[in-house]
Amino acid sequence: MVKRCAAALGALLIAGTAVGCTQPAESSVAQRLRQDAEAIHALGISGVQARVIEPDGTHSVATSGTADLATSDPVPSDGYFRMASTAKTLVATVVLQLAGEGSLTLDDTVERWLPDVVRGNGNDGTRITLRQLLQHTSGIHDDLPGYATPGEYYRQRYDTYTPAQLIARAMAHAPDFAPGSNWQYSNTGYILLAEIIQRATGRPAHTEIENRIVTPLRLHGTRWLGDSPTLPQPHARAYQFFGPGSEVDVTDQIALEPENLSWVTTTEDENTFFRALLGGRLLPADRLAEMKRTVPVSGDLETMWPGGRYGLGLAERPLSCGGAYWSHEGGDGGYITLNGVTGDGARSAVVSMSEALGDTPEHILAQESAAATLIDHALCP
Repeated sequence: MVKRCAAALGALLIAGTAVGCTQPAESSVAQRLRQDAEAIHALGISGVQARVIEPDGTHSVATSGTADLATSDPVPSDGYFRMASTAKTLVATVVLQLAGEGSLTLDDTVERWLPDVVRGNGNDGTRITLRQLLQHTSGIHDDLPGYATPGEYYRQRYDTYTPAQLIARAMAHAPDFAPGSNWQYSNTGYILLAEIIQRATGRPAHTEIENRIVTPLRLHGTRWLGDSPTLPQPHARAYQFFGPGSEVDVTDQIALEPENLSWVTTTEDENTFFRALLGGRLLPADRLAEMKRTVPVSGDLETMWPGGRYGLGLAERPLSCGGAYWSHEGGDGGYITLNGVTGDGARSAVVSMSEALGDTPEHILAQESAAATLIDHALCP
């Protein structure tokens, strides 16, 4: 088995896989992890880092590719990356904790907490509940700024927006469907949830996340960056592949909505968080069960997540060996991360890729599928 060594002894890196100093050979888990990381790199992904934690606490770590195309530096096995939409699970956990404490209920309407915010063009906050925001069944249309070309990235990377501005962009559109009648991923719904956390507690959502999750779990590699465009060291640089001859370093940029998207983490911390959540350390059994009540996702996302379903800030995906695992991937600014944990929180895996293939739907799907295969292999030893 591949185990972490004492810090004073360091670690031996063999073919991109961290092998514990007391272990003469890779375990089967570590071998497969290394092979799967190399398969992702072979797609043209500049850098890959992955970590599996087994039920006995054993860590297997693999890296592949380079952290910097200009220098060919190796990918750090403990490098920071942007958490992106994985932070939605942090937000959802805090909302469910507040519900358990009686500060709010999941059946509260948005209007109850944010009067006159969700309105216009058929939007009606009196008909949308917090549960629907959490589960992406609110019907609120997404209209977040973004970049599809290198020029747009360079023009927009330091732009900042207030939550009110981003919500107003969504309210300029009619709803995608009546609340509760369908499913469509909505980042705007989680912007509203962060605002509701602040209204219910008197503190920003990131402070509640730090106090309720990051500090108790000792997630020393998980940080809220606010409007800082840079990441702490060490980290692999992030790249966006827009097409042949257009591979752009997109490492530096300000998160669109800091309360939700301005988190960085490590593969160890992300594993620790999901193990704690599914292991019942953050929510009582009834609240965790509520989080795990799922509905089918939309057809376009089902292509990316075959058989996938969505609960309250938590996705369920099938395992090839039977059963299912729980996760919430994230993608932002070149960093694409997939994760997974078994239902009892005993076995987990995280893979972070420091390049996004964004040129064609086929390449996007190939990257997603290769990373999902790594997670499946890690959870089906």
